[in-house]
Amino acid sequence: MTVSRTRVKVCGLTREIDARAAVRAGADALGVILAPGHLRSVTLKQAAKVFAKVPPTVVRVGVFVDAPLEDVSKAVEVLELNEVQLHGSEGPMYCASVAVPVVKTFRVGPGFDPDRMLPYKGAVAAVLLDTLVEGAAGGSGKSFDWNLALEVPDIAPVCLAGGLRPENVREAVRRLRPAGVDVSSGVESAPGIKDEAKIERFIAEVRAAEDENEGRARR
Repeated sequence: MTVSRTRVKVCGLTREIDARAAVRAGADALGVILAPGHLRSVTLKQAAKVFAKVPPTVVRVGVFVDAPLEDVSKAVEVLELNEVQLHGSEGPMYCASVAVPVVKTFRVGPGFDPDRMLPYKGAVAAVLLDTLVEGAAGGSGKSFDWNLALEVPDIAPVCLAGGLRPENVREAVRRLRPAGVDVSSGVESAPGIKDEAKIERFIAEVRAAEDENEGRARR
């Protein structure tokens, strides 16, 4: 039995230098937030600079919150996005209308109902579990009860966000074996400013957890 590789996405990028650092550290995907008003929001022009030196082997992701579909389509074309990540109330039909694969975010907190994900089967490439924080669409740096991730229906691969950082991501990957992990504030020195050493440690901890899972699978 082989344990699949966990995709690591570094999100909330605002600077080209940080994108290059994430690529050097081995990130599989990079994300920019194209939602006005967010702490780490960037314009299309700024996002193009962030992605300027990103190799084609690294997935480019645009993050949106209840954006008009035409705005998403324009960003996909201008930035040559490989995926979009939707953090708002976008329904299954909206998700299915996007020209590239969609990762749909569901926020986990009190009253979390995993069955609300069921209508999205076939409309999304993956689901992302993030922490429910009132007034925030993501990037809060707060964790949720990981046991709730075990209740998610099998509609698409499950990725994990919400308060992940180098100190806890190994345990998250060991326990939940997510398809991917998404980090933003957990590898920053200030909002929107990434710390290369933290990115390197974060990815190293993910790979160490994979090795541990592989070892257990072989026994």
